[in-house]
Amino acid sequence: MFTGLIEGVGSLLSRETRGGDARLRIGAGTLPFADVALGESISVNGVCLTVVAFDAASFEADASNETLSLTTLGGLQVGRAINLERAMKPSDRLGGHLVSGHVDGVGEVAAVWEDARAQRWKFSAPPALLKYIAQKGSICVDGVSLTVNAVDGEGFEVALIPHTVSHTAFSRTRVGDSVNLEVDLVARYVERLLQAPA
Repeated sequence: MFTGLIEGVGSLLSRETRGGDARLRIGAGTLPFADVALGESISVNGVCLTVVAFDAASFEADASNETLSLTTLGGLQVGRAINLERAMKPSDRLGGHLVSGHVDGVGEVAAVWEDARAQRWKFSAPPALLKYIAQKGSICVDGVSLTVNAVDGEGFEVALIPHTVSHTAFSRTRVGDSVNLEVDLVARYVERLLQAPA
């Protein structure tokens, strides 16, 4: 599990095809990394990946065809900045919201505009996901826990404070870029409970 509070910004160093899927090598960048361990989970732009090899400044993770086809990782360009977060510990503060690292769909940056010292960002979202996105609810965009400010039939809006922009890959994200979306876990469980036979 993750919190959606980004710990560092790294970059995609390489993508190597292996047996039909891919091995990704990711530069740790500003991620605190001294005690990294084999088998630990790291959120990479919101996708939970397992560390299968590492050195002092990077780690490798295998991405299945499912992951490559249902997230932005399959088309991510080498050199692209990416948001990184290590899995939370039971003793950590939950400053964002509970994030599983299981991406529900891919959206797109539709518009960005200034709003005093903050920025307003509008994202398009697949219609099947919009029913889970609620005003003032939580959403995870490329691994970042955000509060939804508005929702319409095409997508949703959030406000990014200067700290969020400068400490995440959003500082290098542009209109038209694809983003990974994970809806709030609570919405998924509520739906399942309502669908279950009495």
